Amino acid sequence: MRLIHLSDLHLGKKLYEFSLLEDQQYILKKIINIIDEERPDGVILAGDIYDKSVPVTDAVGLLDEFLSDLATRDLQVFVISGNHDSAERLSFGSKIFSQSGIHFSPSYKGQVSPIIMEDEHGPVNIYLLPFIKPTMVRQIFEGIELKSYTDAVRSAIEAMEIDESLRNVLVSHQYVTPGKTDVNVGGADNVDVDIYEIFDYVALGHLHNPHHIKEERIRYCGTPLKYSFSEADKDKSVTIIDLGPKGELEISTVPLVPRREMRAIRGSYEELSKKSFYEDTSLRDDYVHITLTDEDSVLDAFAKLRIIYKNLMHLDYDNTRTKAHREVDGAIRVDQKSPLELFAELFERQNNRPMDGEEEKLTKQMIDKIWEGDL
Repeated sequence: MRLIHLSDLHLGKKLYEFSLLEDQQYILKKIINIIDEERPDGVILAGDIYDKSVPVTDAVGLLDEFLSDLATRDLQVFVISGNHDSAERLSFGSKIFSQSGIHFSPSYKGQVSPIIMEDEHGPVNIYLLPFIKPTMVRQIFEGIELKSYTDAVRSAIEAMEIDESLRNVLVSHQYVTPGKTDVNVGGADNVDVDIYEIFDYVALGHLHNPHHIKEERIRYCGTPLKYSFSEADKDKSVTIIDLGPKGELEISTVPLVPRREMRAIRGSYEELSKKSFYEDTSLRDDYVHITLTDEDSVLDAFAKLRIIYKNLMHLDYDNTRTKAHREVDGAIRVDQKSPLELFAELFERQNNRPMDGEEEKLTKQMIDKIWEGDL
């Protein structure tokens, strides 16, 4: 049985106020082409389908277009919600969609029944587990002590009552690590990889670079597009899983080439303004982050460079002054900053933009509630 593993489409995403919908539409068409070439039996979408829990209208339309394309093909589609999605909104109409072979995980209520597919080697059970938190699971399994995300996901898996003699695939959207750690990513605490051992393949979503955790069968496929300049040198792909008889698994990838690349370039204003530097046409069309090395700020540098690089997203400086500023800033003790300031810094690093007014207001309300207004 052949399955295609996708995740983290983040439809409707904006980066530095640039809408990426056109790029997302382009890459989804490329994915449809790959599906037609690879002829899978099923397509997995492992969460963060939208970039926001209340997606913009155009993002909803783009998902509708993509799912409509998939529905015309002889395959099954499996969709779960991620931490960016609203499980209730994403799964609206799921009973009707399932008649067309498109299966949405409902919001988690404690029971996950498998969707069963068949091939020449027998049944394959597909379990759809949306993004969950300990607070969600505590409300369902009363009397069970849940101290962590690992406990929550373990309880959800144990409730599935899995027949380990069969081939079982889990679709999950969590931050999975090889062992215990206190690190948080995007607000989602880690889940110990060992709780996934009973599955023949685990299709993960949440982390944006393709990689496996501990074993190849427990895998993040990554995003179909680059959503940060920290990914400028990373390659994107579609993950293909071939399930043979119980215990036999092959994993391969097909590269994804975007309509526009994401590039981080640096140099002096004079260097980057020379035609010999930017004569590569794609460089002028790509999304660009420019770091200027001039010691003195160039007047209207952003506006002038955007004439050359029309999709210039961000510009900063790396010179003696900025290095000194970073050293001073780095010397400030963490305990001298408020939780709101620390979170704001983390948010900007993760999202390549500062929080807007509404996000800052919501964050402050949450912090005040946690610390009972003592900040």
